[in-house]
Amino acid sequence: MRIHFGRCLMGGPTLAEIRKWPATVGVPQAATAIGCSQSQLYALIKRGEAPVKTLSYGRRHVVITASLVALLEGA
Repeated sequence: MRIHFGRCLMGGPTLAEIRKWPATVGVPQAATAIGCSQSQLYALIKRGEAPVKTLSYGRRHVVITASLVALLEGA
């Protein structure tokens, strides 16, 4: 999967690869999968506007992989 952002192309994991990920993944890994920066995804999480479901443990956030898959499938 190649995602075009502005002038650069970012290669991310395929949907098949993401389906093999553990039940939750870190924000950096999830951000790579959806083609945004870590800081963008952290900001969306902080505002409660993340396009994926997350779990928070104090200041640590993880993304639920099933939610990530659903987003990328267009569900």
